[in-house]
Amino acid sequence: MTETVDVVVIGMGPGGEDAAGKLAVAGLAVVGIDELLVGGECPYWGCIPSKMMVRAADLLAEARRVPGMAGTAEVEPDWAPVARRIREEATDNWDDRVAVERFEGKGGTFVRGHGRLVGPGRVVVGDREFEARTAVVVATGSQAAVPPIPGLADVDYWTNRAAIETTAVPASLVVLGGGAVGVELGQVFARFGARVTVVERMERLLALEEPETGDMLAQVFGPEGIATRFGRTTTEVGKGGDGIVVDLDDGDRVTGEHLLVATGRRVDVAAAGLHTVGVPPDARAAPVDEHLRVAPGVWAVGDVTGKGAFTHVAMYQARIAVADILGRPHEPADYRALPRVTFTDPEVGAVGITEKQATENGVRARVGMASVPRTTRGWIHKAPGFIKLVEDGDRGVLVGATTMCPGGGEVIGLLALAVHAEIPTDRLRTMIYAYPTFHRGIEEALRDLDGGR
Repeated sequence: MTETVDVVVIGMGPGGEDAAGKLAVAGLAVVGIDELLVGGECPYWGCIPSKMMVRAADLLAEARRVPGMAGTAEVEPDWAPVARRIREEATDNWDDRVAVERFEGKGGTFVRGHGRLVGPGRVVVGDREFEARTAVVVATGSQAAVPPIPGLADVDYWTNRAAIETTAVPASLVVLGGGAVGVELGQVFARFGARVTVVERMERLLALEEPETGDMLAQVFGPEGIATRFGRTTTEVGKGGDGIVVDLDDGDRVTGEHLLVATGRRVDVAAAGLHTVGVPPDARAAPVDEHLRVAPGVWAVGDVTGKGAFTHVAMYQARIAVADILGRPHEPADYRALPRVTFTDPEVGAVGITEKQATENGVRARVGMASVPRTTRGWIHKAPGFIKLVEDGDRGVLVGATTMCPGGGEVIGLLALAVHAEIPTDRLRTMIYAYPTFHRGIEEALRDLDGGR
């Protein structure tokens, strides 16, 4: 028997849970479906626990900076309180009872299982079928992408989930992938005593960001004992040595007790049944319009849309989709000022497009740079980093920026506002920047944009 409701939400990660809860509070009969945990990747295996790990690792690094600046200090890393905090404070031992009850308290109905579209407005989960009178929201997220490397399936490798759940730091770790997940977790485990090697097939770390970012991060990694291999493809993985052996295309071989596969995320459009509403089953993401509509009566939010695998994107999209479903006025989705942060040390904040992307898009790009060590706050902290501004020279507004420094993810906030609101750079030059702060470096970058004037 088909059960008729107003809305079915498939996937209860950050965006799905937010949309389902708001629609239920609005008085609609909402069914939320997820085969894993309500809340999704972010609170259980992503943003929250990983940043707890980063915070702990940064504390160790700060203590190691005491000699020569503030006295003496002896540091003895201990992973036990980190693992305990993740279990007790963040994930509830990977139990989502509180999250389920929170949703049900708003009037929603939760069903555990794999939900999928089987036609317009129709969703199946297990032996139950629902028909949605008003909307289906697809928020099925993404999964760790595991490349088809010979031998990989025969070893006990980690993805981000196993790395988050570990109760012990390995003696050595090979990280495949120099993106945000790989560099964040690689630095964490190195600071807790692991011998870490990062293998990246591109020519630098964080290859999608400004080239200066990856180059500087590699310079930071060296003294921390983190080895890097750039422009290398993994040809085979096997058991041996002190655990796992990784062969590279240049004939080199690296070994580690554990292997972390951090080669990106993938979306499974077919598993969500989106092909039943006209989406090609091999599509890389669900095609959405500016209102997050996929097809009549079907919306999508979060990673599955391919607009950025970030919690803040999913929540932003959920707000728009909910307004559209309820027929409320709303601004269309706009990703020009999408902010992103990589929580390494130093932290990397970025917004908008890079200099290269601007040029490829036909923008007459003008660039301003500031060296963080040459700013007063950077000199005080002995902190590496830079601030880079990318301006559309014809319009006189910023289209992108990068802040690599302590608190770079906070410093980027001002620049994200500038890109979003299209504040003229001439207007930014008239601001008073507090002294001595890291964000005052923006003033130096603006001066460089003007040729040092």
